[in-house]
Amino acid sequence: MSNTLKIGEAVPDFEAPATSNLTFKLSDYKGKSNLVIYFYPKDSTPGCTTEGQDFRDLMEEFKANDTEVFGVSKDSMKRHDNFKTKQAFNFELISDEPGDVCELFGVWQLKKNYGKEYMGIVRSTFLIDKDGVLRQAWDKVRVKGHVDDVLEAVKAL
Repeated sequence: MSNTLKIGEAVPDFEAPATSNLTFKLSDYKGKSNLVIYFYPKDSTPGCTTEGQDFRDLMEEFKANDTEVFGVSKDSMKRHDNFKTKQAFNFELISDEPGDVCELFGVWQLKKNYGKEYMGIVRSTFLIDKDGVLRQAWDKVRVKGHVDDVLEAVKAL
């Protein structure tokens, strides 16, 4: 987990390009809606696809609880647009090619797979309330059942 963000503290404002030709800006949501920002390693891979589908399938419940959902990876806007369209995602994807947002949230970490070490995004989710305060964080997420857990946390706000 990142040293920069702490539960109960305001998340610094940031902006990044998103699908639908949007620029995501954290401060645009202040006083308007809660945010779920989830980080995933790569578009169109099995776990990332399943996680996105789970958010998609529960989006009405998130919206009913004044919550917007955004997925973030370092994939390009072109890849994001294709992934979003193919999976019929009803939420936007943020492209963080330079990695600034990943650094802010502390999800760009050393990973190990089959004995190899490399830098990558650790699957993580952050719940930010309407005041811009970090309320909950999940790191090293296991996809199965995760979105249900996030929705329960949203309902508890």
